[in-house]
Amino acid sequence: MDADEPSPVRLETERLILSLLPPSAAPRLVAYFHENREHLAPWSPPRPPGSHSEEYWRWRLEENRSEYLADRSCRLQLLDARDPAGPVLGHISFTEVVRGPLQACNLGYNIDHRFEGRGLMREGLCAAVDFAFGRLGLHRLSANYMPINDRSGRLLRSLGFAVEGYARDYLYIAGAWRDHVLTALYNPDPSPPGARPEPSG
Repeated sequence: MDADEPSPVRLETERLILSLLPPSAAPRLVAYFHENREHLAPWSPPRPPGSHSEEYWRWRLEENRSEYLADRSCRLQLLDARDPAGPVLGHISFTEVVRGPLQACNLGYNIDHRFEGRGLMREGLCAAVDFAFGRLGLHRLSANYMPINDRSGRLLRSLGFAVEGYARDYLYIAGAWRDHVLTALYNPDPSPPGARPEPSG
């Protein structure tokens, strides 16, 4: 597969495009994480060595596509619908996909600090959740947040995520093990697990 061929996933909302960007977009990801290094640091696990380099992001973006086609994850970048070739606005990821009778994954997300408070992440998540429950055929989405992250907690509640528990020392973030609130959202379709549609469809 040509790593720069059209994205296998493209979701459109009123203001956003959600897409699996190709390796040639590596400079845009470097710019995103450079601009948001301090903004994301209190909420994110330590990033791997070299993760602020173009070489790393060329590799990561190629892996994103391979993982999607292998049904292991779906890592989407948020773009401005008016300027899709412009800066990356944020990320939404479905990772650790488990099939069989569980049909579940973990949901993660972040947004550029310059675009907070505009409802963009909620807009993107609504489209992404519909995609996960529809085309991906998932049943359960897990999303966890630190108790002090009120903004994330409110966002998840607004989408219908329900608190299921509290995990002590759940993730190592910003130099310490941090507690997390555990939430989940379930697909309202009661159909039993079935074969996932072809991801390239």
